[in-house]
Amino acid sequence: MQNNVPPILFDPRRKQAVLNRAADLMQATVHTQSDRFLWQYMANDLTERLAAVSREFSKALFIGPIGQFSSQILAGRQTIVTHAALCNGDRHHYGDLQIDEEHLPFGPAGFDLIVTAGTLDCVNDLPGNLIQMRRTLQPDGLMLATMFGAGNLPMLKAAMFKADGRRVAAHIHPQIELRSAADLLSRTGYALTVADLDILVVRYSDVKRLVHDLRSNGLTNKLAGIRPYAGKTYLNRLETAWKENADEEGKVAEQFAFISLSGWAPAPSQPKPARRGSATVSLADALKPQS
Repeated sequence: MQNNVPPILFDPRRKQAVLNRAADLMQATVHTQSDRFLWQYMANDLTERLAAVSREFSKALFIGPIGQFSSQILAGRQTIVTHAALCNGDRHHYGDLQIDEEHLPFGPAGFDLIVTAGTLDCVNDLPGNLIQMRRTLQPDGLMLATMFGAGNLPMLKAAMFKADGRRVAAHIHPQIELRSAADLLSRTGYALTVADLDILVVRYSDVKRLVHDLRSNGLTNKLAGIRPYAGKTYLNRLETAWKENADEEGKVAEQFAFISLSGWAPAPSQPKPARRGSATVSLADALKPQS
């Protein structure tokens, strides 16, 4: 019998711990725009993408920490918003309720807009999660998502691999390619899909600052499984490996790879592709040079 249950790549308890720690860090320090700059970067992109959509939305669902930027992203739209937090800390500060993103607790067709960011790259069943969101949308409802994809944190990944030595451990989450993410949108039933890749480069002189930023943004290791003891000198080895790639100013250019996804729940009113064989001009004729 075929087993269709997806493997458990991410530990729910670790995900909770990572997100709660990030929320606690934000409360323990003076809040500035740079504290969670990766979320602000994603929010700015989502704001621009939604601004390009002329229609209005009546009920929106924001999943995860991106909910703290809902007012900015909606930019004055008269939309009723439900903030679904993923941890206790964020629920206390901005969430209307706390959910398990692996099992969305909403009925069908409850929202005409769903926004999620920084979370789809650490769900155990990405196709299933996309299907759940589509079912939660009303016909002709819009799903906007941003996730970390292939090419994310290559310098940190290389430095950790070198620092591990012979005892290599998994530190960086599996990363999906842009084309695979785009194909997945279509396969899970979305219409009028768009997928884009955006690279943000940040220069760090200290790997500990990068790790601090990842912790503050709730983006550290959520992988399941036992983590082997790295040894007392691991941090020193990591810093040495990191500095090997530094430029003349002593900084390493690290990159964050964002995959932006958008798709609509199918509806009869949406544009349809032309029927196969209905073209009146052949591609060969269209490509002929004009005389």
